[in-house]
Amino acid sequence: MKITKLETIHVKPRWLFLKVHTDEGITGLGEPIVEGRTQTTEAAVHEIGRYLIGQDPRRIEHHWQAIYRGAFYRGGPVLTSALSGIEQALWDITGKWLGVPVWQLLGGNTRDKIRVYGHFGSETLDEYIASAKASIARGFTALKTGPGNAWNIVDSHEKITKFVERFAALRHAVGEGIDIGVDFHGRISPAMAIRLCHELEPYHPFFVEEPCLPENVDTLVTIARSTTIPIATGERLFTKWGFRQVLEKQACAIVQPDLSHAGGILEVKKIAAMAEAYYAAVAPHCPLGPIALAACLQVDACVPNFLCQEQVNLGDGYLKESFKIVDGYVPLPTKPGLGIELDDEAVAGKVFAGDWETPALRHPDGSVADW
Repeated sequence: MKITKLETIHVKPRWLFLKVHTDEGITGLGEPIVEGRTQTTEAAVHEIGRYLIGQDPRRIEHHWQAIYRGAFYRGGPVLTSALSGIEQALWDITGKWLGVPVWQLLGGNTRDKIRVYGHFGSETLDEYIASAKASIARGFTALKTGPGNAWNIVDSHEKITKFVERFAALRHAVGEGIDIGVDFHGRISPAMAIRLCHELEPYHPFFVEEPCLPENVDTLVTIARSTTIPIATGERLFTKWGFRQVLEKQACAIVQPDLSHAGGILEVKKIAAMAEAYYAAVAPHCPLGPIALAACLQVDACVPNFLCQEQVNLGDGYLKESFKIVDGYVPLPTKPGLGIELDDEAVAGKVFAGDWETPALRHPDGSVADW
């Protein structure tokens, strides 16, 4: 079997879908993307395609090594994300060729169902709580919320109090039976993160995600040592090498590699194995489309230290058969490959130029804020 073509499709709201075609009629799906730099990533996919055309798609590890190590410059968000989506598609092809789900090729399932969490949020407190309850009504037993808009390096007591009171009201409204993660999104300085975590502790967040920007691991360690809340990080880290120091320094309790950024399916399984040695959980990051989610579920099925899976779209309007939530879980996927089939007609109605850009985030004085 040989690869004949790499086809990329920009799909609303801001995704990039990939189809890897073969001469045996098997097509693999992947999702290579850097949010806000989709066209750049698309160009990298097709540059890599010059190597892949004519190759056997089943030599997944060999191709990963050739693409990652074969050029002088390696890693980074664009190149690794392009590689990640391609790698997903190669696993999809291989699973379809053998007639088994990808998780079966990675050692078999370690669980029978996969817990997922939903997102919620709004401006007013009433709408905020209503949004959370709407997610619970859809079947989610775990949720995640964000920090709101820009934060200053040292922010006001009033802002901290409002943030914590909002979370406290949410906890009271949904009860102790719902797990609620808080994503600081790297927007909050280490000093403010420590203060916020201290104030949030009585309300038992599931985790705090990206309490600070990821460039300085020692700063993350300082935050992790200051709180009893489990710290999660990893959406902006790439490959096993990017996670090494975070794990060695025990800077987090939960790693969150993104299968469309960190290197793909097998690379994230390797990262999960590294995390297991440090007693850390794995909760893959996935604010992307249903192809990326399908790839995540294959890894979730077979790693023993899996915690919970992020998602923003279960496939409605994109897949012929969407994923279903049953008591907070998605049933174990059993179809070959990634286990999904695109609804090409529905997707065709969502195609666009791919010119989505990350919205600007500014402080009140007009200065640039961390996104």
